[in-house]
Amino acid sequence: MSIFAELQAGIAIKLVPATHAMARRLAADLPADTTIALHGDMGVGKTTFVQGLAQGLGVRKQVTSPAFPIYSVYHGTTHTLVHVDAYRLTDERQIEALLLEEFLASPWCLAIEWPDRIHSWLPSATLQLRLSILSDGRHHFQLQ
Repeated sequence: MSIFAELQAGIAIKLVPATHAMARRLAADLPADTTIALHGDMGVGKTTFVQGLAQGLGVRKQVTSPAFPIYSVYHGTTHTLVHVDAYRLTDERQIEALLLEEFLASPWCLAIEWPDRIHSWLPSATLQLRLSILSDGRHHFQLQ
């Protein structure tokens, strides 16, 4: 079964290394120039997911939450990863001022935490990934 089919059905994961492994699998099958919107409350594993995604895209640097700078750019061996944390954005016009398009040299992957704050800016083909925590403590990932 493809990682896309598994994510559409929903994947529940207990440990961080398993989250990284799942995200690496997704990275291996991502087409060029993909946007992924990461939906979920604080602490559900959005940045942990992006860390695994970065590993799968060949990024060698440590990936951290871009909450203060709003976005970080990582150059991998297969894609450039642009990691955006839109939490502090209060107006969708602010995303335009960041000039993210300047960093989206094909092939790229744009991973956006808190995408609801800039939803009208997102491309129509954006992958919508919902993250949550189940009652037993496992992290749940599902493509919408």
